[in-house]
Amino acid sequence: MGQNARRSTLRAGGDVFVRDGLTLLTYSALGAYTFWLYAFGPALALLRQELHFSYTVLSVYSALWAAGSVLSGAAFAPLAARMGRRAVLWRSALVTTAGAALFTITQSIQLTMLGALVMGFAGTTVQTTTQSLVADHHGPRRDQALVEMNIGAGLCAVIAPLALGMSHALTSTWRVAMALPAVILVALAVVHRHQPFPSVPRPPAARRGGHRAGLSVVCRLLALLVAVGIGVEFCVVYFGAELLSGARGFSTSTAATAMTVFYAGILLGRLAGARLTRRPGRAAFLTGLSLAVTLAGLAALWLPGGVVPALLGLFVTGLGIANQFPLALALTLAAAPDDTDAANALVQLLGGVLVLGAPFLLGLLADHVGLTTGFAVAPVLTALSALLLYVALRWEGSADPAGVAPGQRPSASSMAR
Repeated sequence: MGQNARRSTLRAGGDVFVRDGLTLLTYSALGAYTFWLYAFGPALALLRQELHFSYTVLSVYSALWAAGSVLSGAAFAPLAARMGRRAVLWRSALVTTAGAALFTITQSIQLTMLGALVMGFAGTTVQTTTQSLVADHHGPRRDQALVEMNIGAGLCAVIAPLALGMSHALTSTWRVAMALPAVILVALAVVHRHQPFPSVPRPPAARRGGHRAGLSVVCRLLALLVAVGIGVEFCVVYFGAELLSGARGFSTSTAATAMTVFYAGILLGRLAGARLTRRPGRAAFLTGLSLAVTLAGLAALWLPGGVVPALLGLFVTGLGIANQFPLALALTLAAAPDDTDAANALVQLLGGVLVLGAPFLLGLLADHVGLTTGFAVAPVLTALSALLLYVALRWEGSADPAGVAPGQRPSASSMAR
């Protein structure tokens, strides 16, 4: 297995980008998890209609999912080191399925909240594992690989709210659609049960001995940039349908289905991103462009207007936010090529905190000053993301934060040239 994994890694990490068995496995596993992830927001809107809870309680669901993500970020690197990425991937997929069943089948607030927590922890672990695998497997081409794997995620994001809406319309329940990812994961486990995995790079301390060097300041700033972008995305995921129904006059089921416009923007944005990243070295520029488009879309969605401007703003927001995560993640991992798991875990840890804080703050403001005013959290955080990108690139350009001589390792700014 070791020789096959090593040969596969070298082949994928060279000039020719190879979509082999491991690549397809990571793409598909992330897509299955993403279906649940993007179904969660519309499902909450439908669940709120059934159980009659407040915006603050709705925010608690997202907070529990985020708390699971925080736990996953804290636990991932030790789990991967102890169990190996193969065991972590398949066991976390199984636990995610159990959490989805708990959220879907039960009809009490307490048990559905527990399901959200389990899905947040185990599902984020699936996501982190696939990201580490594809980043190490494709090396310098990780930006293209991460964007491409999120195309499948974007496709599932389009399908998820549409499937929930159709399921609700045809069967009077949204719950049938929630079984689809479980079927996909079972099929993947059967087909890829003997798939070789790449070896895990040893961090610098493991090779040289002595005190282990921490992640650089640039890596940490970029990880925070990824996390803030996640927070903005989840503000739209959790409250987009509520904004359409509360401020634009949509019915609850129509608003949940209309979120497909947002996910269609994400899908089209990622398809465009896959083409743009075929030429290496554009990640930083494309991240800045994505932030500008996102801010324009959020302004159209947030400011007063009719149905068409709201849907257009939702689409443009999805178009802009589509590649923020994979591109900023590629920059983050490029700043820590010898410690992918630690950098990836930091992203998920900070991302969980932002997913916990941003939607909860939005929901809290919505209960006190109205949803439209509370939604200002999203554009403000997007502006903060732009500032973080600027500071990280300036910091790296002025001095090497980890004390490593220029040219010794890849850098985030090298992906901007």
